[in-house]
Amino acid sequence: MSAVVLPAPAQAPPKKGLSEEAFWGIALLVPYFAVFALFVVFPVLYGIWLGSSPAAYRKLFQDPVFVSTLANTVIFLVVAVNVKMMIALGLSAFFLQERAWIRWLSVLFLIAWAMPSIPTILSFRWMLNPEWGMVNALLFKWFQIDGPGWLTERHYGLGWAIVVHIWKSLPFWTLILLAGRMAIPKDLYESAAVDGATRWQTFRYVSWPSLRGLYLTCVLLSTIWSLGDFNSVYLLTGGGPIDSTHVLATLGIRYLRMDQIDVALASIIVAMPAILPIVWYMMKRLSAEHTQD
Repeated sequence: MSAVVLPAPAQAPPKKGLSEEAFWGIALLVPYFAVFALFVVFPVLYGIWLGSSPAAYRKLFQDPVFVSTLANTVIFLVVAVNVKMMIALGLSAFFLQERAWIRWLSVLFLIAWAMPSIPTILSFRWMLNPEWGMVNALLFKWFQIDGPGWLTERHYGLGWAIVVHIWKSLPFWTLILLAGRMAIPKDLYESAAVDGATRWQTFRYVSWPSLRGLYLTCVLLSTIWSLGDFNSVYLLTGGGPIDSTHVLATLGIRYLRMDQIDVALASIIVAMPAILPIVWYMMKRLSAEHTQD
């Protein structure tokens, strides 16, 4: 007698829809997305919409202050970024030395970057005041020289804004490059010393090949941040005299005071064609380095 084979029970069809875990995961993320959309995405899109009027750009491009601001911005970026990064590269080698007094000096060196911008930059403004500032007072006391108008002449004002920017941000980039130097194996330096390499040769063939990628990334990132540096110019000169030291980061305030909100936003948006390629290139480099690793 043959055995009777019973058919296997049919499997229940999979349930459609989200699982309980996925539902609660999405539910918990919704408030964060809502806050991001309300306080980040909406203001940005609204600002772009306000500043997208052709009339706003016509007013902006016809303003002679905008032309001088573009020139100031280019000078500010070229001088400040390159001088700052070269000094940071040299100081990173100095602070790499293992001496107690150098370590204490590095702590004092970082104070300029750690302190808030408002009191530190306003202290420069006080010292450089052409009438009763400390710098002109000392020049007259020691050398009987009447100091120039450090903040009332365009070239002096823009020059000191660059100096203040370098002084304020230099410790940060020095620290980044110092970390890059510390990651270089000491065996390479010992081998170079055994071979009789000079300091320049050691830097050219040992330090620089390891720091080159980091240095370029720092230059690109510093350019983006420097383009948006509002404090160094506005707190020191206020854009004066006669709006001659404005950069793109501070020009919008001028139009806001004139109740021209659309032109103010256009003066900010006009910098995006310069920023976006830098960001794209920097992210491309970082992605390529990550893929190689």
